[in-house]
Parts: sequence; C-alpha cells; structure tokens
Amino acid sequence: FAAKYQKWCRKHGYHFSEDKALDIYASACGHFGVMPKTDTAKLLVEQAIFQLRATSAALAALKQEMQSLAASLPEYPVVMEMFGVGPTLGPQLMAEIGDVRRFHSKKALVAFAGIDAPPYQSGQMDVRSRSISKRGSAALRRTLFLVMGVYLQSAPMGEPVYQFMDKKRSEGKPYRVYMMASANKFLRIYYASVTAYLNTQTQA
Repeated sequence: FAAKYQKWCRKHGYHFSEDKALDIYASACGHFGVMPKTDTAKLLVEQAIFQLRATSAALAALKQEMQSLAASLPEYPVVMEMFGVGPTLGPQLMAEIGDVRRFHSKKALVAFAGIDAPPYQSGQMDVRSRSISKRGSAALRRTLFLVMGVYLQSAPMGEPVYQFMDKKRSEGKPYRVYMMASANKFLRIYYASVTAYLNTQTQA
C-alpha cells in the first residue's frame, strides 16, 4: 500500500510520508470490510444482491396493496389530506385505528393508542412523574411517532399540531414528552375530522 500511496502522491503533487501511509492503511482496515477475491465470495455477494432485490420488490408490492386497500375506505381522502400523512403512514394509521366511530370519544381513541396519562394507582403517586400509559396499540404509537417526525423535520408553522409542538419545546419539555403530547393532539384532530366526514357521508 505504501508503494501505491507514494505513486499517488507523486502524481497529484503531495509529499509522501511512510508514517502517513501506514496510518491510512490502519484506518482503512478498521472501517472497510473486505472479502477474498474468490468464486465463493463472488457467489455469496450475488446471492445477497438477489435477496435484496427480491425483498425490495416484495416491499413495493406490499405498499401498493396497502394503498389499494386504504383507498377503498371512506375516510381515505380526509386522512390523506392531513399534514404528515403520506402514502405509507396514511394506510398504516387507518389500518391500526380501523373505523374511528367504534370509539365513543377522542379520549377513547387516545387511550387505545396508549398516549394518555396513566391512571393513578395510589394516593402517593407524584403527578410530575406521570408518563403515557402505553396500555394500547404499540404499532399505532410507532406510526404516530413517525408522523410527528415529519412535523418536526418540516416545521409547518401554519399547522396547529406543529404550533403545539413548538410551544411545548419552548417550555423546555423533553423530546419524548412533546412528541407524545403532539401525537395526542394529532389523534384528537384525526378523530374529529374523520368522524365529521363519515357522519356527513352517512347522512348524504
């Protein structure tokens, strides 16, 4: 390697240093995985590539099927218009929540997601130490967390959910606290919007 590095230095006008060559080589050995140049290694790489392509194709087909099923639901247009909800997260939300009318209130939906405050278990519990209950759907919480990530990255100042999130951050709330509090608000808006739309469709 030192000989090749010396030729490279001459070609590009750099001063050659054997210590520098050894340092580069040692760093490269610690960061780059290498395999022997054999037929067996080549076959393993080709099989890995084939499996990766097959997995990507299956994932694409699955996403297309999710979109097709979600598009058949009556609440699809309303959900897809909500900020932070795209072709992947939208169907995930609808799949995890189901028919929103099965929940008698916003609080019931929030409790189903497990992002409500946990119930008191004793008279000695410190209110300041209370977190989310985590009693409901873990999959729905993960989806909501991803939606909140879109809000955080995009920073849409005109969106009520982001305004609420930004307010909580300015108050010094920890990351998970303001993310889950914002998810709570998002879910309440989801319930109100989707319920109103479905009721209008039923009356029509």
